[in-house]
Amino acid sequence: MSTRIAFLKGHGTENDFVIVPDPENAIDLPPAAVAALCDRRAGIGGDGLLHVVRSAAHPEAEGMAAEAEWFMDYRNGDGSVAEMCGNGVRVFARYLQRAGHVTEGDLAVATRGGVKAVHIAKDGEVTVGMGRAVLPEGDVTVSVGERSWLARNVNMGNPHAVAFVDDLSHAGDLLSPPPFSPAAAYPDGVNVEFVVDRGPGHVALRVHERGSGETRSCGTGACAVAVAAARRDGADPTATGAPATYTVDVPGGTLVITERPDGEIEMTGPAMIVAEGEIDADWLETTTSA
Repeated sequence: MSTRIAFLKGHGTENDFVIVPDPENAIDLPPAAVAALCDRRAGIGGDGLLHVVRSAAHPEAEGMAAEAEWFMDYRNGDGSVAEMCGNGVRVFARYLQRAGHVTEGDLAVATRGGVKAVHIAKDGEVTVGMGRAVLPEGDVTVSVGERSWLARNVNMGNPHAVAFVDDLSHAGDLLSPPPFSPAAAYPDGVNVEFVVDRGPGHVALRVHERGSGETRSCGTGACAVAVAAARRDGADPTATGAPATYTVDVPGGTLVITERPDGEIEMTGPAMIVAEGEIDADWLETTTSA
């Protein structure tokens, strides 16, 4: 392991990430190393880690290299691998812009959830094509304490359970994963969103992200919520031919989600790089070998 490992810190609507540039995929980042870096007291701190790798250099992404030069090797804060992170893609794109790899305009980013189309606007907002939602059939229930709610099962490349509640405080502290049933609905765990209405086309959420706990924002979760709200409100753009747009307030800010008539979902929001520095490689090696 190199004795000098560069990192940056960034966030999208306060969903924050440790960013490790590694174009040639030369840095070993086992789960313990990722968890140590994301630790908010003993490490740098973050909801997750963005490992920036050229697609051609990563075995999971080399098949996407013709479409996207860069692969977002995303990890949850506990070190586990995740398919996709919407806020992470925006921050990933902002890093690529800052590093001079891309400019304003369109680019493609490879993820485990497929290649995502990204647009960096002149005003700094970043729009990500999040793909289409899959709505598995079957009832799902989520619970907090004595309360239970029917939830909408929405898959955005990763699994979500969306529950509409009367008050966001009903979600509890979200320190541990809210129980759900049936267990077969989410064999690998689930992100759970609790949602209230703020007005027409306007909702707010709190979310428990699997592997990270409650976070200040979840991009795929905001998309899942917008789709669930649209279906609840009787809107299906693929059937009506009219797009459905929802403003989604998250604890860390606001995202705008649009589901187009072709089923594609676009998410627009801010992305910031706030710091950069170097990781002490000796500390990281000691931490991960303990």
